[in-house]
Amino acid sequence: MPPAKKRARSYDPGRTRAAVLGQFGNVRETVRGLTQEQLALPTRLGEWAVRDLIVHIGMALTAVHRSLALPEPAKADAVLLDWPFATAANAAAIDEFTRNLSAGHPDLDAYLTDIDRSLRALLAEHSGSRILQTSAGAMPLDDYLVTRTTELVVHTDDLNAAVPGLEIPYDRQALAAATRLLADALAVKAPGGSTEVRVPPYAVVQCVEGPRHTRGTPPHVVETDPLTWIRLATGRLSWKDALEDAKVSASGERADIGGLLPLMA
Repeated sequence: MPPAKKRARSYDPGRTRAAVLGQFGNVRETVRGLTQEQLALPTRLGEWAVRDLIVHIGMALTAVHRSLALPEPAKADAVLLDWPFATAANAAAIDEFTRNLSAGHPDLDAYLTDIDRSLRALLAEHSGSRILQTSAGAMPLDDYLVTRTTELVVHTDDLNAAVPGLEIPYDRQALAAATRLLADALAVKAPGGSTEVRVPPYAVVQCVEGPRHTRGTPPHVVETDPLTWIRLATGRLSWKDALEDAKVSASGERADIGGLLPLMA
């Protein structure tokens, strides 16, 4: 895991909270009408069915509940950009926890409704500076909520891919935060200034060692849209397939960033 630099950008706490609640609301509203046949459909996440994936989305938010139930650490020892590199180590435990939750919550609407209610109450009670013990280390609640936008957007995309015609919408601020966090993670993994990665309209980062570009059109440029970038960064889409399908453009010898992806597995 590469060491995270200090936080590359700030996120508006109010907008982040609204984005988390908004994207979760989009999921709740859309999946409420799914049939048992649709809930049993496979997903691109191993052996998880759609039902398991929905339960996991709820679990991603109740991580806030579980962390707030623990004693507050004396100080933060992690930063936001540590989180993308810490998730893979917990994959087995997450899978087991998700399956157990799925078996214990047959009424998904009630499960998600309770999470929405209790999360709103917790966010009203706790300030964003409250330190949480998370899987990536101790960090402020406001920072951890940025990671929740990424979980929500990534798994909304997984649901849309699993259920034909589902089309859960993306909260604009949630999509922006997820795009920016994963773009900044690339800059942490491959520090430098020779290559510019553009994900309009949300993010531009410099990365990859080499001569630093200072003016005019950069000689090495990668450009793609937010959802394609998120799929690349999380291993849902390969660099090769993205290039072949013209989902990403890459110009210059240092623009081949396929070896740096995915950032999260």
